[in-house]
Amino acid sequence: MRCFARLALVGVLAFSTACAATAPAARTLSGTTGAVPPAGGTGVPPGTPAPAPSRPAGQVPSGLRVEDGATQPVTTLAAARHERVHVEVPGVDSDADGRPDRVEVTLVRPAGDLEAAAIITASPYLGGGNRVRNHVVDVDRTGRPLKGLRAPLQSPLTASEPDTYLDDYFVPRGYAVLHVRPLGTAGSTGCPTTGGRPEVAGAKAVIDWLNGRARAFREDGSPARATWASGDAGMIGVSWDGTIPNAVAATGVEGLKTIVPIAGISSWYAYYRANGAVTAPGGYQGEDADVMAAFTLTRKNPPAACTRLIERMTRDQDRRTGDYNGFWAERDYLKDAGKVTASVFAVQGLNDWNVRPDQAVSWWQAVRTPRKLWLHQGAHHDPMSFRTAEWVRQLHAWFDHFLYGLDNGITAEPPVDVETAPGRWDTHGAWPPAGVRTLTFRPSGDTLTSGPARPGRARFTDQKARTAEQLVTRLTRRDPNRLAWLTPPLTEPVHLAGAPEVTTGAERAGPSPTLTALLVDLGPGRRPTGELEPTGKERCFEPEVCQYLFRWETANTPWKIVSRGWTDARSGTVRWALQPQDHVFAKGHRIALVLLSTDPEYTLRYPPGTRVTVDLGQTSLRLPVLPDGRS
Repeated sequence: MRCFARLALVGVLAFSTACAATAPAARTLSGTTGAVPPAGGTGVPPGTPAPAPSRPAGQVPSGLRVEDGATQPVTTLAAARHERVHVEVPGVDSDADGRPDRVEVTLVRPAGDLEAAAIITASPYLGGGNRVRNHVVDVDRTGRPLKGLRAPLQSPLTASEPDTYLDDYFVPRGYAVLHVRPLGTAGSTGCPTTGGRPEVAGAKAVIDWLNGRARAFREDGSPARATWASGDAGMIGVSWDGTIPNAVAATGVEGLKTIVPIAGISSWYAYYRANGAVTAPGGYQGEDADVMAAFTLTRKNPPAACTRLIERMTRDQDRRTGDYNGFWAERDYLKDAGKVTASVFAVQGLNDWNVRPDQAVSWWQAVRTPRKLWLHQGAHHDPMSFRTAEWVRQLHAWFDHFLYGLDNGITAEPPVDVETAPGRWDTHGAWPPAGVRTLTFRPSGDTLTSGPARPGRARFTDQKARTAEQLVTRLTRRDPNRLAWLTPPLTEPVHLAGAPEVTTGAERAGPSPTLTALLVDLGPGRRPTGELEPTGKERCFEPEVCQYLFRWETANTPWKIVSRGWTDARSGTVRWALQPQDHVFAKGHRIALVLLSTDPEYTLRYPPGTRVTVDLGQTSLRLPVLPDGRS
């Protein structure tokens, strides 16, 4: 079993990021077990037609074997056919060589005459990654990087051939699995653009090829036609690999029947910016779109045109103002959610501060096709790594239904699964769930109350040395570098389900334009860290296809930052949303709202000393909650 050192967006659907102490001799997948949720409900928004498969419902393609509403093994992975082709991307010449760009595709498909549906992953990481430098985040009063500082380097990544549970599980059951190297990476031509139009067009071209609308060529230059393909395709992936399915679906391409984005991005602006503030994914300060383009420029002999393209990205992404512009609009798939015709099965970690929860929640709420949503207690993980049996059941049924037209009841199951505590899953008909109401809190002295607004002012001074976590360690004490208001101990649980919202009036005297808000659960408890630990057990789906089983690591902590959010606060009164969360504040705990300026692990670090004056009469915290703390 292999371990991956993860970059900010590495999310290969392969072996788990945690390693067991001992590995079984059998071939491994990646993940753990979980409880099966109750059935009932619907996975389709009212009045929404399902994407139609290419064949009539209930008509099983010749060569498939179906039992109990599920495809069954008809071959072995060892007997499958392996091919490598290069798909032409019509109208795209990102490397300016006068020829259409091509994406490299390797595929595994059942041998024989079966018209196979395709499961596609597109990963910029298959070509490895270069040792490139992030941006300096310590800036002067005007926002320019301080001279003489050097930002940390991205850790290099070794190129690899795909080896995933998709091949292991789905190819024997009659599916083709395709692995795409986006433009500028591995054996593809063109240049990487980090979510830009060329990247999207490259992945879309593969679906066009499966449907006879694009050309492909073998290694020897001869034409390659997908005569074996049914034309129906699904896309799946984790992180950047889960972002490309969102992007391709937003084109409305014919033939894409479903996508399964796991920790996928729906807006690159929201990934690298927040309401006008320049931010970073958790753990990767100074990373930006241009850095990841340079990191994944792994094609052979990259031309000077790619260097010039990345230099334009550096300029156009605009790290000075943090404003939304044409560069970010090109990489905003939410604005094109109305074009999506594919069904969507989205998965997101509530403790993922790399690809944060707003990415999946905003996307899931924007699309109007049949959809499912899993919200789990982990960080940046594939569900195969923590809820193995139920993930395989639902994913298998989802692909069978939307790619082979099997009437297996998957869309009649509850559309939302939420893990409210490690291993405890609740189901809902929507998220936020029906019945959510808004609790509004306002500051009164050092207390957070549900009473009316009270006039007054409070002040703090910005600094950049202490992290947000350090600033909340003693919330019951005043601190010159932040403001904090706490509720009295709760007399009953409060179940947050949605995105908290903060409003405040602030005046600044100094260079830092950023306001950071933290929502804190103050009280002792054993909480998930977001990471995995091995159980020492395994589960086998076939005699030689087994999976190590994991569970969430937990730790006793006196508090937890439940949610956070950032905004540019150059103007007077500002209102901004924090990250959506599903979290229960226990009876006896206290809810805290904390305001600071620089969040050193996420925002630009201006010179210290900015004085921030907060108008208490204009300050409030709005929480969407389920009544009586119920699930």
